[in-house]
Amino acid sequence: MMIVEPTPILGLLVLQPNIFSDPRGWFLESFNARAFAEAVGDTVEFVQDNESCSSAHVVRGLHFQLDPHTQGKLVRVVRGAVLDVCVDIRKGSKTFGEHYSVRLDGVDKKMLWIPAGFAHGFHALEEGTVFNYKCTAYYEKSADRTLLWNDPALGIDWGIADPVLSDRDKKGVLLADLLPSLIAG
Repeated sequence: MMIVEPTPILGLLVLQPNIFSDPRGWFLESFNARAFAEAVGDTVEFVQDNESCSSAHVVRGLHFQLDPHTQGKLVRVVRGAVLDVCVDIRKGSKTFGEHYSVRLDGVDKKMLWIPAGFAHGFHALEEGTVFNYKCTAYYEKSADRTLLWNDPALGIDWGIADPVLSDRDKKGVLLADLLPSLIAG
């Protein structure tokens, strides 16, 4: 059983697992297929797990894959903290182009369910932040795209003006420039 917190964007959910603590430490189920299906209202098959470690002030994203390789992601922070950001890029969505952000950290252990059709990224708030992703589709380089993290049209407050970025993320494209590939995808 977990607590499900809906967000203003349909399908995007914050999940709080039960944490059992005692003088020895703590225990939690990071994933249980039955509990997860109940929480999100659907059976989801995960095919790939990824993990990253980031220095403080790193921004990763906003990444996504085009159809038919779109990925749903269940994300959580193992150690450290992030500002996690999702942008709705689902065709026909009433919240297309809107974003949602939430702090995830290794202390309260909240997770975020990001259905397929979102661009995703995060700002590492602490040194050595370890971030875990469960993905519903395999990585497909030919379908891989990056939305520009600081696209003015998105209005995202990342809490940092000059982050550490990969070359890939520096070259992300504006949402307006992605529209043809999203429609054709």
